[in-house]
Amino acid sequence: MSRPPLAREKVLDAFEAILVDDGARAATMDATAKAAGVSKGGLLYHFGSKDALAEGLIERLLALVDDDVAGMASAPDGPVAHFLRTSIMDNDPLDRAILATSRLAQDGSTAAGDALRDIRERWAAAIRPVAPDGPALDLVMLVSDGLYFNNALAGGSIPGPVPRGDAMEALIALVERAVRS
Repeated sequence: MSRPPLAREKVLDAFEAILVDDGARAATMDATAKAAGVSKGGLLYHFGSKDALAEGLIERLLALVDDDVAGMASAPDGPVAHFLRTSIMDNDPLDRAILATSRLAQDGSTAAGDALRDIRERWAAAIRPVAPDGPALDLVMLVSDGLYFNNALAGGSIPGPVPRGDAMEALIALVERAVRS
C-alpha cells in the first residue's frame, strides 16, 4: 500500500491536534487549513467536508489499532501484559488518535462513538484467548481503563496514581494470576 500524500497527513495531524487541544467546535475547516499550513483549496482537495476529515481521522485510528492488536498478538510476554503496559498514555500516535476521536464522539459523532466501541472490541478479541471467561476479560479491560483514566488525571491538577517499573510489573502479574484462576 502506498503512503498517503504528505499534505493529507499534515491536514489530519492538524485536525487531530485541534480536536485534542481545543475540542470539536474549534476544529473548523478554516482552522484546520491554517494549522496545517495549506490553503482551503488544498484542504478541500483531500477532505471535502468536516465529516470527511472525521472519517479520515477514524481510518487513521483503526489502522493504528490494527498495528496495536498485531503487537499484542506477537508480544513476547503476552497480550495482557502488552495491553496493560500500553494503557498508560505516552502521547504517541495511537493515544492522540483516541483522544481526538473521543472529542468527536463527545460532540455527537455516531461514527466516532462506533469506532471507539469497535476498537474496544478488537482489544477484547485479542485478549479473549488468554482470558476466555467474562469476568477475567472484564478484569483486564477495567484495569486498562483505570490505568488510562488515572494517567489522564496526572496531566491536570489531580495526581493520578499510575504504577511504573516494578509496581507495574507486580500489577501485571496480579492480573495475569487472576485471569488464569
